Amino acid sequence: MALLFPQRHFLCLYFVDFIIMIDFVAKTTLLLLICSYQFFPQMNGVFTNTEKSISETNIKRHMQFLASDIFEGRGTGTTGGNLAAKYIALEYSKYGLKPCSNENNYYQYIPMHGSFALPTSELKLFSGNNETTLKLNEDYLLFNSGQQTFVPIPLPLVFVGYGIIAPEYDYNDYQSIDVERKIVVFLEGEPKSDDPDYFKGKIPTVYSSPNAKQRLAISRGAAGCILISDENKWKDKEQQFSFEDITLAYSVSGNLSVLLNPEIAYEIFKNAKYSFDDVIKMKEESKLISFPLQTKVSFKGEFKQRDFIASNIVGLVEGSDDELKNSYLIISAHYDHLGIGTPINGDSIYNGAMDNAIGVSVLLELARIFSQSDIHPKRSILFIALTGEEKGWLGSSYYTDHPLFPLHKTISDVNIDGIALYKGLQAVVGVGSEYSTLDKFLQDAASQLDISIENIPPQFKRFEAFSQSDQVAFATAGIPSILVLEGLKHKNLSDEKVLEAFIDYMIHTYHSPFDDLNQDISYEAAVEHLELLYQFCYSLAESTEVPQWKPGSPYINARLRSIAEGK
Repeated sequence: MALLFPQRHFLCLYFVDFIIMIDFVAKTTLLLLICSYQFFPQMNGVFTNTEKSISETNIKRHMQFLASDIFEGRGTGTTGGNLAAKYIALEYSKYGLKPCSNENNYYQYIPMHGSFALPTSELKLFSGNNETTLKLNEDYLLFNSGQQTFVPIPLPLVFVGYGIIAPEYDYNDYQSIDVERKIVVFLEGEPKSDDPDYFKGKIPTVYSSPNAKQRLAISRGAAGCILISDENKWKDKEQQFSFEDITLAYSVSGNLSVLLNPEIAYEIFKNAKYSFDDVIKMKEESKLISFPLQTKVSFKGEFKQRDFIASNIVGLVEGSDDELKNSYLIISAHYDHLGIGTPINGDSIYNGAMDNAIGVSVLLELARIFSQSDIHPKRSILFIALTGEEKGWLGSSYYTDHPLFPLHKTISDVNIDGIALYKGLQAVVGVGSEYSTLDKFLQDAASQLDISIENIPPQFKRFEAFSQSDQVAFATAGIPSILVLEGLKHKNLSDEKVLEAFIDYMIHTYHSPFDDLNQDISYEAAVEHLELLYQFCYSLAESTEVPQWKPGSPYINARLRSIAEGK
């Protein structure tokens, strides 16, 4: 969240495979329209003296394409996802962005592996002489899947509390337990606290992330892990895990990683020193301890699998300074979404209009403005439409593993994942600004537009927000990164109304088929947000000052390493 593909020339085959994949007339027609679109004038008229100003019409036009049903939710490695990639590349070409790939086009080809677990998969529990076979999608879900997760010989289970080691809080669930070649079992979340100096009080930290727990378990020698879901979240998890599991081809998981229905948890604690009820009581009293279980588990999976190619779409606007143009600002936005999934009210297309067709629409308009402006900033700007964000930041992770320009010469990443919902924008949130001096650049840009900087509303601090989109992949590679989101303060709406709308979107629309063009989308708000992003990005690309990680940032060592290695 592998085998490397043999090298092949994808440029010609891409178009052949692409056309073959289209299985109905509407898509063929759309492809012809997109391929020929570059020869027609923009919807807001032939080029005029105002072409370099922000165009609300352009943003809306991009949205009408990218979030339409014909793109089928832009799933990674699907026909709709490939259509979206083609559309973005053609827009880059029309705006005059410079191709950056080794094949002199806009595509950074990424080998990926897709796997979909079948109901015939067998996860078995062994307790004494009793054997229980669990049902996929009912009793358990798979975080990662594939042939590498095969566990033919039953392995013992070990309960490890929350599955966390946090030295700064003097907390270690693994301190007195051996987990090597065993399957670890842990609870969702992290220790509860009212003290902001202990696991940030009521604000969850990165330690609560399932991915962080999985990596830690593997590093301790565990053969796999089982996360016991919160009982109030199981139904939501069933829907979330109904999609294909996709990984980078060279990083397919070799470890069993299971999300367990809490109703089944009682089974794995049978005959142990403590029952699951005892564990729940320990959790409520903040007295969790780790201990071995008397149950073993085996797994034999059956999967529908595929190997395929997806693409980041990368274009360059070269800087104006002879020296500084060899340093780069990345402006990124993911163009993928969930694709086709479980129908809700008869709708199975997860369009992802606000997540993140609107972000890509804004990225394209920024690319047009920067490319067609008479005045370019000193540094070069790299526009990257990323794939695979919804599958675990695959496109951004691949880019940092295979950068087209040196990472140490990349001054920062400004990621776009969501755009303002309401016009009259008066405040933004710089997600991740606390880690680097990007906060200063953002403050300066915002003040010029009379926009204030807010913190993340406490209602949304259920997770480490910075680690929830592509900016974290760039940061992990050492590049100072930030995500600029809409704040609560607006000219014509109260903070309470805006917060209520945010919560309503997260509960009823986010990652559902209802995130489509039927929503009331404010393109005026998108323009206001874009104005700030343009000011912010221009100042970064124009400045001779390079953003730096602040002392104590968890990403500073990666930056120092990339500089030392010249990577």
